[in-house]
Amino acid sequence: MLNTGIQDFIKNNWSTDIVSVLLKKPLFEGVSQKELAGQLEAKKKCKDKLPTWFNTPNIYYPNKLNIEQTSSEEAAQYKANLIHGKTLLDLTGGLGVDSYFFSKNIDTVFHCEINQELSEIAHHNFEIFGQKNIVCVAEDGISFLKKTSKGFDWIFVDPSRRNDKIGKVFLLKDCLPNLPVHLPEIFEKTKNVLIKTSPLLDIKQGIEELNFVKEIHVLAINNEVKELLFVLEKNYAGSIAIKTINLVHEEEMLFNFNLENESTVEVEFDIPKDYLYEPNAAILKSGGFKSVAVAFGLKKLNQHSHLYTSHMLVDFPGRRFSIQQALPYSKKTMKVFSKKKANITTRNFPVSVAEIRKKHNIKDGGDTYLFLTKTSNDALTILECKKLD
Repeated sequence: MLNTGIQDFIKNNWSTDIVSVLLKKPLFEGVSQKELAGQLEAKKKCKDKLPTWFNTPNIYYPNKLNIEQTSSEEAAQYKANLIHGKTLLDLTGGLGVDSYFFSKNIDTVFHCEINQELSEIAHHNFEIFGQKNIVCVAEDGISFLKKTSKGFDWIFVDPSRRNDKIGKVFLLKDCLPNLPVHLPEIFEKTKNVLIKTSPLLDIKQGIEELNFVKEIHVLAINNEVKELLFVLEKNYAGSIAIKTINLVHEEEMLFNFNLENESTVEVEFDIPKDYLYEPNAAILKSGGFKSVAVAFGLKKLNQHSHLYTSHMLVDFPGRRFSIQQALPYSKKTMKVFSKKKANITTRNFPVSVAEIRKKHNIKDGGDTYLFLTKTSNDALTILECKKLD
């Protein structure tokens, strides 16, 4: 597969229709069309997600599932910036994207991967990249941890969310490895642990399952939450810092708050003013609904709506709109928008977007933004808006 002729074919034909490749007679001796198609399909999946892998010659690609399950380069780079030191153990190495970026900030990275073939693929690619400070161990990470006498500045874990017995899972106790069970032995070999979890994991549930949580990073890319990152420090007993980040076109939209303060901070409610604010996906996932209002001097429309308003326009980590008018929700008021285009968002509203579009004959698109929500007196309200950002 790594012969020059085959590599040139992959480089020049990665966007070719896979079915047409599969239907052809073998083009290269010793390589089936299925194997060739697998490399083409995997390379194509790397184009936007893993540009370093896509653009580097002589990379060997694993199956597409491994690429779908791995971190993107943007997410891996973010994680790498959280850690520094001499040694890191990646307990669940996989394709090695996270290990590769960790190795930029760490003297020596140990990459554990129980799948022998995937470990060999990662090792080959590390050599192609010229990254000499990654040690590949074709072994289960927990088994290696138990046997080794080494200590590590950091241990990184990305538990598998595919359980052979119960399918796709989200609770940490159902993932592999079972972190709540193995944390004591992990902390025998390190003081610092970084855990990547599903974006669907409930943050409070994660805190309950783990010990010594110091920080939680909610990472979104282009306003879609991709990863929850739990930073654990041995014997840490202080308050938990929540850090939200939304990466949009290489720009970082940040908002941080203290989890303990979120439950005690007082937020004010008011009717819609001149401007409307919708937090980005990372903030919505974090649950910092009161903290974000206080931080930016905003009033909340309703306890459960998570939309904010103000007289004066302020910078905000999310979308900003000017409110054109606020109308009570009714069949009569919705007639104004019938047979027209509008972008519709519902927050704390009893009718879905699809139902609203069908019932009132509103097409998607255009420059008008309709927010259907409850206001401070629980009244169903339509906010007609123009987008500012």
